[in-house]
Amino acid sequence: MGDSAKWALIIGGSSGLGLATAQKLASEGFNLILIHRDRRANMPSVQEEFQLMVSNGATVHSFNKDAVDVAGRKEIVEEIKPLLGATKISVLVHSIAKGNVKPMWDAQDGALSSNDFQLTMDAMAISLFDWVKVLHQSQIFGQDVRVIAFTSEGSTRALKNYAAVGAAKAALESITRNIALEFAPFGIKANCIQAGVTDTPSLRLIPNSEKLIQASIRRNPNRRLTTPKDVANVTYLLTTKEAQWITGTVIKVDGGESLQ
Repeated sequence: MGDSAKWALIIGGSSGLGLATAQKLASEGFNLILIHRDRRANMPSVQEEFQLMVSNGATVHSFNKDAVDVAGRKEIVEEIKPLLGATKISVLVHSIAKGNVKPMWDAQDGALSSNDFQLTMDAMAISLFDWVKVLHQSQIFGQDVRVIAFTSEGSTRALKNYAAVGAAKAALESITRNIALEFAPFGIKANCIQAGVTDTPSLRLIPNSEKLIQASIRRNPNRRLTTPKDVANVTYLLTTKEAQWITGTVIKVDGGESLQ
């Protein structure tokens, strides 16, 4: 692989927004390192998606490991280094959808616990900082790095069963802003994309998700849901040279859904 090769690392790259982003970046000439966590039964379909990107010309290395685990993260980084050779990672996409969607109160003892909050916060927010820090320390990042994380309207709006995830999304936005500030001397730009309601496997885990989908369609002036491709397209735009002065902000990609 030549020194001019472009590399993107996507955490959560096997489904939903992460997979759509992988497909878009692959089509734009990026090589990919995909970290995901999937059950054995799901791996044939996951590998089929990865192989399709390879057949279209991308180099793809995938790791079916827990991206939140400290030891696992260090192992992945050590395995990445020889794969890159003299090249560097220029894009980091954080697309972890590992959180608890439970009510804050349930008489049958099915409510959120403080441990549920902590697990969700670690996976969906703090892990972004952990990955930026370890990739920077390991000198795997290039000189002009774009860090992109996916947030949602739930970071500022109360939604039933979404308390833990909403808190994590708010923390994710705050962490992203501080990455933009404190890692700026190293050429790192960091932004969040606030996607509209998107029909992904993680959305279907939310109780009454069908009602949420229908309400979002009614609220959206374009009368449709946001698609993973919509989000992937804007993610790609943030990787371009023309976007190098955008950092520390939240960009809405929702077709106007949040206007009303």
